[in-house]
Amino acid sequence: MTDAPLVVGVSGSRRDGSHTLKGIKLALAAAEAEGAETDLIDLGDVDLPLYHPDRDAADSGDAVDLLARVRAADAVVVGSPVYHASYSSTFRNFHDYCGFDEYEDTVVGLLVVAGGGTIASTLDHMRVTMRGVHAHVIPGQVGVRNASSKFEADGTMIDSDIADRIDALAEDVVEEARIRMAARDQTETASVDD
Repeated sequence: MTDAPLVVGVSGSRRDGSHTLKGIKLALAAAEAEGAETDLIDLGDVDLPLYHPDRDAADSGDAVDLLARVRAADAVVVGSPVYHASYSSTFRNFHDYCGFDEYEDTVVGLLVVAGGGTIASTLDHMRVTMRGVHAHVIPGQVGVRNASSKFEADGTMIDSDIADRIDALAEDVVEEARIRMAARDQTETASVDD
């Protein structure tokens, strides 16, 4: 059994200097500190046309590569800025491409970033829609209110309490991924022994 889960971070923002991207990078750094391998999907830097159910993924820019990266993950930390008390259209568009094949039994952690103080609805919407594709969303989650006052330009988190919560989210995601990896290994070993 490998004890190095692959954690993919998905930033659902297109904004230059995105605070969501900064938060996802902090979560991935914390996951690496826990011994995980990491991969960053910055949706602001990919070619992903508006999802169309009648268009093949192969004709949809980077969709095939992005979906493969999520399918390979043992855990995913998804992040979105708060737009109109929900998640961004950028995150939603990527999420529309994904389904059971990408998230079935995959550990997921949630992170949202708000310019103001409203985060609860966005976290709820992300949790419900991630569960809708059978992701295993962990109980811990992070919401960053008034984000412009929480991050330095270089991505450093100013607020030590939020920094600790991002670290804890990453630690929980890695721990749960390891538990599920061990259970899968046990099941596979039992199948071979039968």
